[in-house]
Amino acid sequence: MVNVIILILAAYLIGSIPSGLWVGKIFYKKDIREHGSGNLGGTNSFRVLGKKAGLVVTILDILKGTAATLLPLVPFFADTTIHPLLLGAIAVVGHMFPIFAGFRGGKAVATSGGVLLGYAWPLFLLLIVAFFLALKVTKIVSLSSMIISVIAVIYSIIYMIVTGDIALLILILILTVFIFYRHRANLKRIKEGTEPKVKWI
Repeated sequence: MVNVIILILAAYLIGSIPSGLWVGKIFYKKDIREHGSGNLGGTNSFRVLGKKAGLVVTILDILKGTAATLLPLVPFFADTTIHPLLLGAIAVVGHMFPIFAGFRGGKAVATSGGVLLGYAWPLFLLLIVAFFLALKVTKIVSLSSMIISVIAVIYSIIYMIVTGDIALLILILILTVFIFYRHRANLKRIKEGTEPKVKWI
């Protein structure tokens, strides 16, 4: 039981690492919460800090989800029974509500992807390709993120039918709700035609 509590706490703390905030403050002397959308995720990091920093923040946010999901593989926890997707979900919560950044975090897309990378890497690769295809067509990061969450739901339903893995479907459904909820302001701007568009793709 103690090990389970340690794993849950570790997953939350890993997810709580505010990559965008720390990269901005340490290397650019900027608090990205005070610029752009005010969000701590990769998209706002690209917008405020530039392409290099945005890429670094996105990769770090992905790896948070992966690291939390793989925690049960640490030899110390070899005899501890806990589903890795639960730890991944907790890391996502940490990313959205980080204790290290006043509980104001990102929108969960990159960290959710990291969870999938650690648990179902073929789905992760599929979503990466789908994201850039959607971005190529729409030019809108938030819309592309929501599109791939729907694709993930469809994939996980088929995967459950084939393999019986209902845990992945449950996680995907929860993460999709998180992602749409965190993008509710973006949805409003998309409807109004005011959502920012990227120009590099």
